[in-house]
Amino acid sequence: MKSTRKFGPVVAALAAVLLTGGLAACGNSDTGGGSGTADDGKIVLGFSQVGAESGWRTANTTSVKDAAAEAGIELKFDDAQQKQENQIKAIRNYIQQKVDVIAFSPVVESGWDTVLKEAKDAGIPVILTDRAVDSADKSLYKTFLGSDFVKEGKLSGEWLVENKKSATAEVNIVELQGTTGSAPANDRKKGFAEAIAANPKLKIIASQSGDFTRAGGKQVMEQFLNSNPKIDVLFAHNDDMGLGALEAITAAGKVPGKDITIITIDAVKDGMKALADGKFNFIAECSPLLGPQLMDLAKKVHAGEEVPARIETEETTFTQEQAKEALPTRKY
Repeated sequence: MKSTRKFGPVVAALAAVLLTGGLAACGNSDTGGGSGTADDGKIVLGFSQVGAESGWRTANTTSVKDAAAEAGIELKFDDAQQKQENQIKAIRNYIQQKVDVIAFSPVVESGWDTVLKEAKDAGIPVILTDRAVDSADKSLYKTFLGSDFVKEGKLSGEWLVENKKSATAEVNIVELQGTTGSAPANDRKKGFAEAIAANPKLKIIASQSGDFTRAGGKQVMEQFLNSNPKIDVLFAHNDDMGLGALEAITAAGKVPGKDITIITIDAVKDGMKALADGKFNFIAECSPLLGPQLMDLAKKVHAGEEVPARIETEETTFTQEQAKEALPTRKY
């Protein structure tokens, strides 16, 4: 009995300390010190964007920001300015901040395993948007939300095969590639090459990166025109490079859409207008409006729900007449 009386006050004091500590721990969790959930209970999403290199990317950023606000998700946004090192730094910052979910559109496909493992070890689910990574360990991210870039390239090539099926001479094609090492550049090139293989008269005579920008598209197209006296077709991996190429083609005294058939990918408003005006000939759509789907996925993975490993966006293709019909109600 003496022993019990002796330790009674100590036990009581210890219990008080533990209770206080427990309350403090709960408080830290609520303020984002643990799970990353905001003070008001909102899910916190860290999103690293490639940059603002094109009209497509700008529309994509707007979609993500608007959808986060509508879904009641707190968004921590970072612009990587098309540099992988910036994106890795942003992801590590999100890990340190203990956000609930990380999403990003990878600048390039390779070199992500280390930082993705850091996120996995921290218990933070990762969603890939728009662009994929080539990691062999698929457990490093929960899902990929975006387009089938190979399909976009194939659709572009298949249209050209049909359009040039009566050609008797070789058809010289120049290709404006996207950012070197990026998923859309790799996959669109692959899909297009596979499709045009159906007609041996279709020849790619030059292929170079324009980095998905108008300035890059103009500069590289100028080089193509100076080096190749006969160009029949331009295949640009996005509208912005195609729009830059228009300037170079016009400056060279050629008529875009007539002297040179132009095929692009994206279907942003400026590209669709060029198509409707007959300056482009065909566009394969790649929708940037991924925000609502991303927010839905963020909620599901935060709740521990299973989601498909790959979720594709629904898209179509456009000819000149179809572009004229679609333009008045185009959202981007």
